[in-house]
Amino acid sequence: MSIVHCQSAGWLLDHLFFINKFGYQLCHSHEHPPRAFFDGSSAVTSSDSDAVVAATSVTSSCCRKGSVSEFGAGGKKSSEMLKKTFLFREEFFNVFKPHIAADFQKELQQWSSEAGQEDKGSEQQEGTKSGNSCSEAAKKKRKRRSSVLNHGECDALEYHLKIRKVISEGTRSLVQEGLKSGFLQPSSAKPVYSRTHNMRHSDFGLAELCEMAKQYSSVKETEQRTIWKINEESSVPEQVQLSCVTENVTNDTKLITLMGHKYLFPPKSSFLLSDISCMQPLLNYNKKFGVIVIDPPWENKSVKRSNRYSYLPSWQIKQIPVPALAASQCLVVTWVTNRQKHLRFVKDELYPHWAVHGVVEWYWVKITRSGEFVVPLDSSHKKPYEILVLGRIQGSTDVPLRISGDEALPIPDHKLIVSVPCTLHSHKPPLTEILKEYTKPDVECLELFARNLQPGWTSWGNEVLKFQHMDYFTAVQNEK
Repeated sequence: MSIVHCQSAGWLLDHLFFINKFGYQLCHSHEHPPRAFFDGSSAVTSSDSDAVVAATSVTSSCCRKGSVSEFGAGGKKSSEMLKKTFLFREEFFNVFKPHIAADFQKELQQWSSEAGQEDKGSEQQEGTKSGNSCSEAAKKKRKRRSSVLNHGECDALEYHLKIRKVISEGTRSLVQEGLKSGFLQPSSAKPVYSRTHNMRHSDFGLAELCEMAKQYSSVKETEQRTIWKINEESSVPEQVQLSCVTENVTNDTKLITLMGHKYLFPPKSSFLLSDISCMQPLLNYNKKFGVIVIDPPWENKSVKRSNRYSYLPSWQIKQIPVPALAASQCLVVTWVTNRQKHLRFVKDELYPHWAVHGVVEWYWVKITRSGEFVVPLDSSHKKPYEILVLGRIQGSTDVPLRISGDEALPIPDHKLIVSVPCTLHSHKPPLTEILKEYTKPDVECLELFARNLQPGWTSWGNEVLKFQHMDYFTAVQNEK
């Protein structure tokens, strides 16, 4: 179980264990040569547009049902089968120390106070260092400006003070259990550092590929497939179109190749690689989802400056057809940054627009492997938590999400999800096992704006395969 401890306050999660528990196992009798997304030896014509927006899937007739744990483990492999197991790299969860130590945060505040006092005496030295006058004035201006909170910062502080006790006490209780069980290690224990690999493939733009795919519109919509299935009978590389949902209906992990890059495709999962302008294939998938998790690319100054990823304005997020994708009593979960503007938008505009009711808030608390907050809880720069807003479609607050016999279980408010965060940007913790308690059995699950795939889930986004890249995994087992 990826849930290490469960208490009334919330859950302590093992994110890495969840990724690896399914065992990304590739079974084959021989290696298939990778096929590139574009074949440089052949010219692209309008009739070849399907091939242009396609990826290759490397599968094998040697892999049959029951070769992957969690989905029918126990199948016997033939004597000539070669099995490789791939695990997500542990070093991406090696968060041993806080990003900003609590003592260092106090020092920063002390330095700011001392700097304010020094400003008064600096007037006596004007003219002696005329070459540095402009830069010194700019520094002083920044210090004075930082001491005054703007409207948004005041809102954030007020909200933080309301939930601070819940986060502080709940996290302390879960961390204590983690330390007792040995899942977390005291900071005095000497950590074993592992080498962080250079992810050179990160420049490969899946989002840009989506833009490029939209240029090839010569194929009529009526001629396009809705679903491209990879099944057990696939013994040669199959093309997987970006213009439709790609589904792995087998119990095995598959390997797909896109623009020469390899990605692991979990069993019983599906994905659509597209942006918000091309969601119709997902609607044509003819599935209604009982769980929809959304991680919108919220607009903020940091994103604009870094150009790390494209963001969506609020009005475009409202256009996502969640009600059309949702089953009755669908549980909707939206990740929200700590900007109160976004939180108010979700609760006051977005959820009413989608007819989402019974709204509650949960908090993802980020800790180190020794149980410390990754940044001080009261840091004015960043907070060690993010917000999840939960609700459900077509229901009132007194109708339970799950009925087991005569027992009704509504969504609780102010729950904590405590975990060591992945160091990769925007790799959120898994919610699968937590949400099971509040949904119907065997419910269909969908993640929007996903950056990775999960067994049993449908995932959509313009970077939906990002963290499935082979470079994020390491081969740990070779068996014959």
